[in-house]
Parts: sequence; structure tokens; C-alpha cells
Amino acid sequence: MSAPLVDLSIHHQPKGLSDRVAFGFTKLLRWCADTFFAKRYGHRAVVLETVAAVPGMVGATINHLSCLRRMCDDKGWIKTLMDEAENERMHLMTFIEVAKPTLFERFVIVSVQWVFYLFFFALYLVSSKTAHRVVGYFEEEAVISYTHYLAEIDEGRSPNVPAPAIAKAYWGLLEDATLRDVVLVVRADEAHHRDVNHGYANELGGLPVPAVAPCPPHIALEPTWKTAA
Repeated sequence: MSAPLVDLSIHHQPKGLSDRVAFGFTKLLRWCADTFFAKRYGHRAVVLETVAAVPGMVGATINHLSCLRRMCDDKGWIKTLMDEAENERMHLMTFIEVAKPTLFERFVIVSVQWVFYLFFFALYLVSSKTAHRVVGYFEEEAVISYTHYLAEIDEGRSPNVPAPAIAKAYWGLLEDATLRDVVLVVRADEAHHRDVNHGYANELGGLPVPAVAPCPPHIALEPTWKTAA
């Protein structure tokens, strides 16, 4: 399975206060990540994917409760956002096999996750449009980071180790797949999430919804009741 091509030029130009706040917040977090991790892209992925898996679950939860209160259809948003959260979690499970987090990084993960969860939950309640725009910009930065990671691998500064078994099973990669193949499909996942969230923000703001980059095929994780059946 080959990863879909990713358009690296896509960027949503901030329009209005909401977009500028989302963009500025994203750039602040990007600066923090660059300062803390530098070029340790494997460790960066482990920590940041724990954060990246939060927005989808928050958005799905709030939309689920909203649809229950209003007794209305969700237009497919709930399942889409839960799939996003699950996909980001699988990114984490993959990169844990590549770069083992240190005790300090585990502490950072626990601390940042709770702070970010509460912040994003509050933001989504106040302005779901801004929340989705934040995620869209997050994913733009993720595409950039994974592109840099690919350069590190291609230029020999990061070892191109064999792909973890969990990644080969999830994305259907070949048996001889390497880390480079993993980074390619993860980057394509992030490009897909980028376009979905910018699209949701546009829809909430009454703007045209952009085309969505294709998502790499991967297995659907089955619920436990199906496994036990």
C-alpha cells in the first residue's frame, strides 16, 4: 500500500479574529515543541500525538450531547471525529515502538493532556468554529513536522528502522516496510484531518468547504463485543 500524495502547499489564510487567535495559538505551541524537542522527531511524535488525539474525542462528545438535546441528526460529524481520535491514537501506539518515551516525557504527556483537554473542551463550548480551526492549523504543522522527519530519514540523520508490527497491521503495509513508509502514511492521515477540520470550521462560518485529501486505507478497529462473538 502506497501513501496518497500530500499537497504541502495547502494553508488556510487567517480571516477574522477567530482565525487569527487559532493561528497564533498554534504557532505558540509550535515554538514550544521546536524548543523542547529540536530534531528528535520520534519523541516529538509520541508526545504530540497524545495531544492530537484529544480534539476529535472532545468534538465527538460535545456534538453527541448537543444532538441528544436538540433531537437532531449529526450529519456524520460524530463518527468522523471519533475516527480521527482513534487514528491519532494509533499514531501514538506506532511511535511508542519507534521512540520509547522517557520518564520525564511521560510526565509531560500526563500534564499536557489534562491541561489541553480542559482548555479545548472549554474552547469548543465557546466557539466550535475556532476549535476546529485550531485543529486545522495543528494538522498543517503536523504535515510540516512529518515532512521534516522524512528529510531526516532520507538524509541519514534518523535511522530508517523496520516498521513496527502494529503499523504494518493497521495500514496494511508490506512485510518489509520501514519507518519511512510509516511516516508517509501518518503524514497523509494528518493532511486528511487538516482538510476535514478546516472544512468544518468553514461550514460553521458559512464559507465554502474545501476538498478533502484522501485518507490512507487502514483496518477498522472492532469493538470488543464483535471480538467476543
